[in-house]
Amino acid sequence: MGFEQATIGVDREKEFEELKSAIGRAFSNEKVESFLKRLQRGNVRVRDWQSVLGVLEKIAGSPSSETLRGLYGKLTVSDQAQIREFYLFRVEEVDSKLRTKFHKIYQYY
Repeated sequence: MGFEQATIGVDREKEFEELKSAIGRAFSNEKVESFLKRLQRGNVRVRDWQSVLGVLEKIAGSPSSETLRGLYGKLTVSDQAQIREFYLFRVEEVDSKLRTKFHKIYQYY
């Protein structure tokens, strides 16, 4: 029997899905390089979630009038953890050529 990750329910589904959708748009094939360039120009590391939220707003935006930071603030602590985990998963999925090109923002230090 292999490892199976437990599923955790989402409390604020609407806000969670809007954030997840914005992350998905930023990491789409058409926008991922532009997103990484913006992070690099702003001297923001990909794992600095609070700083990344501001860049995500500029790249992907929100279909509602609310900011992504506002949506994130409405989430419960467990929902926030799940959205950060989803974001970090997408960060690690970026093509290795792009990760090499933007190695400075991928560095831990």
